[in-house]
Amino acid sequence: MPMTQEHQTAWERQHRAANYAEISTRIAHILPSDGMIEPLPGVHVYRVSGPTEPIHGVTVPAFCVIVQGRKMVLLAADQYHYDPAHYLLTTAALPVVGQITEATPEAPYLSLRFALSPALISSVMAEVGVTPVASQASVRALAVSSLDGEFMDVVVRLVRLFNSSRDAQVLGPLIMRELVYRLLMSEQGMRLRQIAIIGGAEHRIMGALAQIQRDFHQPLRIPDLAQAVGMSVSGFHSHFKAVTAMSPGQYQQQLRLQEARRLLLSEDLDAASVGARVGYDDAAYFTRAYKRLFGAPPIRDATRMRAVVMAGG
Repeated sequence: MPMTQEHQTAWERQHRAANYAEISTRIAHILPSDGMIEPLPGVHVYRVSGPTEPIHGVTVPAFCVIVQGRKMVLLAADQYHYDPAHYLLTTAALPVVGQITEATPEAPYLSLRFALSPALISSVMAEVGVTPVASQASVRALAVSSLDGEFMDVVVRLVRLFNSSRDAQVLGPLIMRELVYRLLMSEQGMRLRQIAIIGGAEHRIMGALAQIQRDFHQPLRIPDLAQAVGMSVSGFHSHFKAVTAMSPGQYQQQLRLQEARRLLLSEDLDAASVGARVGYDDAAYFTRAYKRLFGAPPIRDATRMRAVVMAGG
């Protein structure tokens, strides 16, 4: 007999719960304590046993799933919240602040991040006959969407490969292609498609992001950057903010300050030297900008961060 809508919904709930239970069990096997591991190339698994402070970082193009817990991501002034019922999709390098908001030792935060290669996206599009449609409008390079059962089935099959290098070598690329296909067919498909539009506005902004990342310590010359990607200055500003939620100057400053924080934690340098390394000629201005972003002057912040690391490890 055909399944009723009520029975179908109940079956889907049970199937979803079984998927999450299996993923949690397999993560516990490869990551029994807090930390991060990369069991397959481009697949990162995270475990954290409590809420965290805001953590600054730079995204990569990726599909992110939470198996247990909750997280908030701040991009400029925009907040994105996701949990086991939602996935996070990022399609560019964006300076963000992430914070795990729900996790306990009994129910730790568990998540997976699957890196998305533009080459893979273009290959899948060509294979299934999806034609990128150039548009003058740009879309934000970060979004949260509902996580349906088809996505979870793909995730489960990838997680099952963690303990079999032979299967992973053969089946991993095929399952990743399915993941990209399902993303292309989803409500977020346009975000992936626009990456592959050579000459499109968003594709050109991606090129500008790469150039700013590469030369973040150099003075930012907007007219030269706009000309390099074939845009007017006003059009460049408009599309850049649509994709990143910030201006080119704000984007570069966050990259500079995040690198400054890394240097303070990893090398024996004073604040003025670190500021100069990341492109600030004015030490006082560097200190003010650093304090605005991280809440404390450089040396005090680095001391606090070292104490947090020592306490946690």
